[in-house]
Amino acid sequence: MPYFESRLRVNFDDSNEVNSMLNFCEKLNIRNVILEPSNNIKNLSKDRLKIIEHISDINIHYRLNLRPLTLNMYKKDLRKYSKYPCFLSIETSIKEIQIKAAKDSRVHVLSYSEPDNMKTATLGVISLAKQNGTFIEFSLAPIMIANKGSQSRNFRLLYRFTQLLLKIKPNYIISGNFKNPYKLRHPRNLSSICHTLLGMPLNKAKEGFSRNVEALLKQVKSLKNENFFQDGIRLIKEDN
Repeated sequence: MPYFESRLRVNFDDSNEVNSMLNFCEKLNIRNVILEPSNNIKNLSKDRLKIIEHISDINIHYRLNLRPLTLNMYKKDLRKYSKYPCFLSIETSIKEIQIKAAKDSRVHVLSYSEPDNMKTATLGVISLAKQNGTFIEFSLAPIMIANKGSQSRNFRLLYRFTQLLLKIKPNYIISGNFKNPYKLRHPRNLSSICHTLLGMPLNKAKEGFSRNVEALLKQVKSLKNENFFQDGIRLIKEDN
């Protein structure tokens, strides 16, 4: 089964940065990646995406991650970006926005990749996401840091969070979410970390990096009626 790194944040305007990240993925034999623009979304352009598409033979998909600070900002962002044919994730520590996102069919992923957001995770919101088919995301980057004190706190948060997911059983994906390419690991290795350190059954951990990501991409594709948000700009690259 194919493994995915579901969150690689890169500046789409910086060819060197994109090239470096994808080269590291090739060396680690990561064949499926989901890129997230770390720069201004408006900077997406036909020429820039063509450059990215031709850097390597890796299967590239795309996501947009929104961090609304208010409910009004959330509503505005959803109106603006919900037609983009890539998957859309919401990342926030604000409970009101989490509840809205968990019920909103335009939101595909509710991300708890950062410690501050994991702290706010509740049984109610995760259950609501399960009921509405919204995927939950968590990342391993918070426990792969040098500061031992922060690492320990983040590990406890992530352990409680994964146990909550195992209890409620929503749709979920797992990402590495490493900003530094030297910290990249193959998702197969990351699934072993989830099993060993977080108490996830190995098959469930692997699904978070593979089958569940495929299901998410398939779901997003089925919900979209158009392949392009602008002439000449394709946001999802099909596997061969």
